[in-house]
Amino acid sequence: MTAVPAAAHCDAAASRLGLLRRAQLETALRAAEGERRFALYVQVGARQDPAARLATAQALATRHGWTVVDRAVDNTGQADPATRPQLARLLAAARRREIHGVLAASRDDISDDDGMYEAMLEQIRTLGAGLALASEENVL
Repeated sequence: MTAVPAAAHCDAAASRLGLLRRAQLETALRAAEGERRFALYVQVGARQDPAARLATAQALATRHGWTVVDRAVDNTGQADPATRPQLARLLAAARRREIHGVLAASRDDISDDDGMYEAMLEQIRTLGAGLALASEENVL
C-alpha cells in the first residue's frame, strides 16, 4: 500500500470543494430572478489594506454582469468564519433574499481549513445562496 502525498490529498480536497461550491453557485443563480445581486467579501489582517482583494472580487462580478449591492471586510485574520461580524451580516442578507451570493477574492477569505470551509459552504447553501470566488480553490 502506497501513501498518498499530502499535496495530492490537498489537491483532491480542493477539487472536491470546488465542485461543490460551483454546483451550489449554479443552483443559486438558476433560482435567481432578474439581476444577480452579490455582496463582495474579503477578510484581511488587522493592518492589511483590503482594496486589492475587493478589486479582484469586483472584476469577477463585472465579467459576469452581476450587480454588487454591498461590500464587507472583516479584519479578523484566519478566525473561524462563523465568528466574523461582516460575514454574518452578509449571510443575514442572503437569508432575507437581498443577495444571491457572496463573492470573495479567494477561498482564503472564507477559510484555509477544509472543514470550516465546507461548513460555510453548507451554511450558504441552506440559505439558497452561492459563493463565487475570483480564484479557484486550488489557487492560493
